[in-house]
Amino acid sequence: MAHRFNPFEDRLSRDIRNDLSASLPQVLENRCLDGARSVAEAYLQNNPAEIYRDYIERRLTAYHLVLESLAPSGPPAPLMTAAILWDLGLFFEVHEVLELHWLQATGDLKQLLQALIRAAGVYIYLEAGYPQRSAKIAAKAVPVLRRLQDMAAEQLQIEAMIAALEEPLDTTPPRLRRE
Repeated sequence: MAHRFNPFEDRLSRDIRNDLSASLPQVLENRCLDGARSVAEAYLQNNPAEIYRDYIERRLTAYHLVLESLAPSGPPAPLMTAAILWDLGLFFEVHEVLELHWLQATGDLKQLLQALIRAAGVYIYLEAGYPQRSAKIAAKAVPVLRRLQDMAAEQLQIEAMIAALEEPLDTTPPRLRRE
């Protein structure tokens, strides 16, 4: 049994993280937690160790907060959704949500989304205790974010993100939502 929730070294941690985050697009589209709750219940019925239960419960609570933060109608805007997820510390979910849009994007938008996905990856790796990997990913993201920051500046505090990702890497992620 794992001593901490670690998707990089523990298969059950990885499965729970991946399955919950895979339910998020449906949760966002339907504005309802049912999909994530179904995934959670499937894992919880096996009475997993406390580290897994805690992770599941924290994620469900955070997903609920995401839904409360979204505009009441219309499709969720990808960058705003990413900022909400980011500010809640849901970096893997930022990656998952933006990747769906990245797959369809072209040109500068595709590059911007990839850089934002990399920025989320920085904090995924930092959480897991991999600072060198984080620094390498940040070094790839920063030049693109600098070049394309005007595309996201209206919705995100992109300057704060760039500053946090530059050397020396800030281990505390900045807030991204513009209030």
